[in-house]
Amino acid sequence: MELPSTYDPKLVENKIYQLWEKSGFFNPDNLPLPTKKQAKERKKTFTIIMPPPNANGSLHIGHAVFVTLQDIMVRYHRMKGKKALWLPGADHAGFETQVVFDKKLEKEGRSRFQIPKDQLYQEMMEFTLNNKKIMEEQLKKLGASCDWSREKFTLDPKIIEIVYKTFEKMKNDGLLYKGKRIVNWCVKHQTSLSDLEIKHEEKQDPLYFIKYGPIELATVRLETKFGDTAVAVNPKDKRYQQYIGKEIEIETLLGPAKLKVIADDFVDMEFGTGAVKVTPYHDPDDFEIWQRHKTEIPEPKQVIDKFGRLNEGAGLYQGLKIREARLKIAEDMAQKGLLDPLKTDNSYKHDVAVCYKCGSIIEPMILDNQWFVKMTEKPKTKNLSLRDAAVKAVKEKQIKFIPQRFEKIFFNWMKNLRDWNISRQIPWGIKIPGKDTNDVFDTWFSSGQWPFATLMTTKNGDFKKFYPTSVMETAWDILFFWVARMIILGLYVTDKIPFQYVYLHGLVRDKDRQKMSKSKGNAIDPLGVIDVYGADALRMALIVGNTPGNDPIICEEKIRGYRNFANKIWNASRFVLMNLEDYKPVKKPQLNSADKKILKDLGKLTREITGLMDSFKFYRAAEKLYHYFWHNFADKIIEAQKTKLKSRGKSERRSSQYILLKVLETNIRLLHPFMPFITEEIYQKLPIKNKFKNKKEFLMTKEWPI
Repeated sequence: MELPSTYDPKLVENKIYQLWEKSGFFNPDNLPLPTKKQAKERKKTFTIIMPPPNANGSLHIGHAVFVTLQDIMVRYHRMKGKKALWLPGADHAGFETQVVFDKKLEKEGRSRFQIPKDQLYQEMMEFTLNNKKIMEEQLKKLGASCDWSREKFTLDPKIIEIVYKTFEKMKNDGLLYKGKRIVNWCVKHQTSLSDLEIKHEEKQDPLYFIKYGPIELATVRLETKFGDTAVAVNPKDKRYQQYIGKEIEIETLLGPAKLKVIADDFVDMEFGTGAVKVTPYHDPDDFEIWQRHKTEIPEPKQVIDKFGRLNEGAGLYQGLKIREARLKIAEDMAQKGLLDPLKTDNSYKHDVAVCYKCGSIIEPMILDNQWFVKMTEKPKTKNLSLRDAAVKAVKEKQIKFIPQRFEKIFFNWMKNLRDWNISRQIPWGIKIPGKDTNDVFDTWFSSGQWPFATLMTTKNGDFKKFYPTSVMETAWDILFFWVARMIILGLYVTDKIPFQYVYLHGLVRDKDRQKMSKSKGNAIDPLGVIDVYGADALRMALIVGNTPGNDPIICEEKIRGYRNFANKIWNASRFVLMNLEDYKPVKKPQLNSADKKILKDLGKLTREITGLMDSFKFYRAAEKLYHYFWHNFADKIIEAQKTKLKSRGKSERRSSQYILLKVLETNIRLLHPFMPFITEEIYQKLPIKNKFKNKKEFLMTKEWPI
């Protein structure tokens, strides 16, 4: 069967994907009978639960990376004969979607704070479900061979039921507590955030030196002074021994007051004057000091509201925003002799917590009815805390990281783990049970249960058959956001690891090593380049040079280069097919020494590629296949066989045809996980015996050539 003279991905890719879907072979329950080579493997499963993309917009180049990597793994293991399941899904994405939807409302001149809650929720649901449909079609364009019959959404009723069961289990196990705790508050988005959802940025602010009676202390945050409840010093600091445990009289902008001087090891004697003011309502470290000194320090006082303005506790400064209040207070304190402006350090640099989405400075504050998960205390029914159970699983190599260096990063983060605030003050998400709050769960609380929740709510027996899963493939930047949560919650709920391997890919960068973003104008639209160059070219460009854990570089020139490779594959295949018109697949013909060497080298290549695939070195396998096909098969083997093809001797021509077909077919199989569309199209034209009499055979279920 002859191939058209040129390869046009637009005419092939959609047609091929429809054939795959119609076959039903994305569903491991429908896989065709295994060959003898595949039979042993068919008793095993290979499972990937797709990290559910946020259903709030189009797929970006980062999504294309994870789709390509996961599809490569699934297609490889499917060809090996395993019952390969790639379960797709979409994430309601809680706060992330809230941010996107807020921007949409802004453009429309609306605010969510002015829309009735039920109406707002319905609008957000429609917005999310519409984006979900678009996203699914985009996944198909990338070639994702996932089982759509098992697709899940994080707001599916059955998924929500699992989340509620976990919440109840934690309650019964003594792992949950609700109370008045300090949280990270985003004044723009009007919600609390977990420690993972804040970034720390270096900022330059004035460091003021203020007088509190006989003690001078240094602070950046003058605006919180109205909420001060004590002065703290280090118990070893000889400068302040005479004041520890005593009340000092101080003068403030609101009149005279008294503050007790307490001793706490947390105070750094080298910072400022070695004395600090304690403001438990508006500083997490000061909150912890209050927890340790409750008998000495009065109840915290709130002086900054949820919108970042000073409240009635600040007296005449009420209503001022933080920045303007700080300047006004500094000016007034200097006039009153309570601040020495000559000592102010205007070049002081320090780390400031900001919202990871909008960059607004986080305002720590105490909120009522916040649910926290105890991360370092043992549950009633377990011998290890949530943190320690996860650390143990990784230390014992039950879960392996690729690359391994991320294990150390994981351990360091777990060492400093604090209790997890799972309450969010947004309308979008899974509502926390109880009538005393409208809060929803932190989206990572529900998505952290994704591997077991999906398999517990699909088909009967799926959880037992496919759990623990094989690989969790995702970006390294959500190792703590998500991967650690899945390990923690998976072990807690199921007593099993959620996955055996964690494969971490990097963040895509442009040719100047800049992170891609729309604002920089350097972002590549994966769907756009597919329209121009084809999905196979994009997939190869995303894999070659993409080592685990490192940020890959992608540019249009690279994609164009692999479009040229696709054309090379097509032209070489077309040449072979044009010379197979009189070829009949019969027994192996007599081969000369040169032919035997070709087959020996081909076997060596196959073994090398298999070894690289098994060790997750897909970048190396793709590069090796590229060079073999172009520089060995196309440039050397085909050229060397042209003379034999023209030979009058039938045996010479037949042996040449056999070699060309054997090398082409083997390469097509090896390349299939990387470039599924063009390889499937070519395979359908090859003169190979079909073991199915009435059913079309597909390359995606053809046995791996080893």
